[in-house]
Amino acid sequence: MKRGRLPLTALRSFEAAGRHLSFSRAAEELFVTQAAISRQIRELEVFLNQPLFVRHHRRVELTDAGHKLLRQLVKSFDDIDQRLGELIARPEQAVVTVSAEPSLGASWLVPRLNRFRDLRPDIDVSLDVDPRLVEFRSGQAELALRFSARDTSWPRSDAEHLGPVIDSPVLSPSLLKSGPPLDSPADLARYTLLHEENRQGWARWFEAAGIGRDAVPDRGPLLADAALAKQAALLGHGVALGDLLLVRDELASGALVKPFETNVVCGAYWLVAKDLGKLSEPAQAFADWIRSEFVESRRYLDTY
Repeated sequence: MKRGRLPLTALRSFEAAGRHLSFSRAAEELFVTQAAISRQIRELEVFLNQPLFVRHHRRVELTDAGHKLLRQLVKSFDDIDQRLGELIARPEQAVVTVSAEPSLGASWLVPRLNRFRDLRPDIDVSLDVDPRLVEFRSGQAELALRFSARDTSWPRSDAEHLGPVIDSPVLSPSLLKSGPPLDSPADLARYTLLHEENRQGWARWFEAAGIGRDAVPDRGPLLADAALAKQAALLGHGVALGDLLLVRDELASGALVKPFETNVVCGAYWLVAKDLGKLSEPAQAFADWIRSEFVESRRYLDTY
């Protein structure tokens, strides 16, 4: 086919709709109307003389031909975007954009960023705190730090295991002093338990401690993430099920105490990128630093 006949606008519309499996989200990405996306895709299907989507009431799915075309277009557009980025003059101060889980970013990464700054003063870190999946497209983060409760494959991405997420009860010394004695794990039922998102975390910990799930009090605040639970524990509002990586500084300073030895592994942290073998130099430097920080943190976790 002659290049002058390539339906580039229609191909761009299809590529966005195929990645999102949504005409409306493709329209948002390309700053056009949903009707315009739908029209471009229909014209492309007429041009190719075959359907690219199976259209259902509230969703769409790709046909076999659609899957094949999408794979090629995603690679082609990404290669073009990378080459254009290489041609644009690099600023004097390199910048690496990193996306991090909110709790990990606030409680673990930000307190350590000065170490990376000391190591590489020529690289600035642009931190995007967002739990949503990153597609690593133009203008987005090049690296992401993510939590997963199990081994997870992020679409069209590489993921490297950094370390386990280990939970254990933590509370402020003042609350421990003023509250009922904590002679056994069952005594926690007499305290206000701080729950992160749902009550399943405490149920798993009580079960690991040899106490039936029925003993878990069906009460206590439900907080959005681990950072909020930690803050509530520091204020003496109750007992949090703390991620030991995120509360290590507070345990070391005595601002929080860990009353029992029982720990529960509830997932892991991962370093995620589009291709960990093809990072820019600033991103590679940050990734290597993150790996070294997690090695040090895993040694700390071994002491608990």
